[in-house]
Amino acid sequence: MIEGSSVAGGSVSSDFKKQLAGYGLTTAEILYRRPDHNWLLQSYVWQNYDLFPNFPALNDFLAFWRAKLEGPLFAVTVAHTKLIKPAEMKAVDGVFRLH
Repeated sequence: MIEGSSVAGGSVSSDFKKQLAGYGLTTAEILYRRPDHNWLLQSYVWQNYDLFPNFPALNDFLAFWRAKLEGPLFAVTVAHTKLIKPAEMKAVDGVFRLH
């Protein structure tokens, strides 16, 4: 049984539904300048399910950052992977038998 699901209600987690809809796990390392010491860079790690290649959730978060937070952005590094994808198949040269 999937965590967060119920047999009677038939509900599954919203994260699992997003994965089925094509969302993948996105991690962004955000480097920003400290407002009190502009010469000093600090790192913030953001992680959420998002859509490749436009990353609407990440762009919304970065827009929020620019509008509401004082630390100016310096650099954003993004990693993305789909957690639910077709199974990988490999041709095998031979047979392995278990008794």
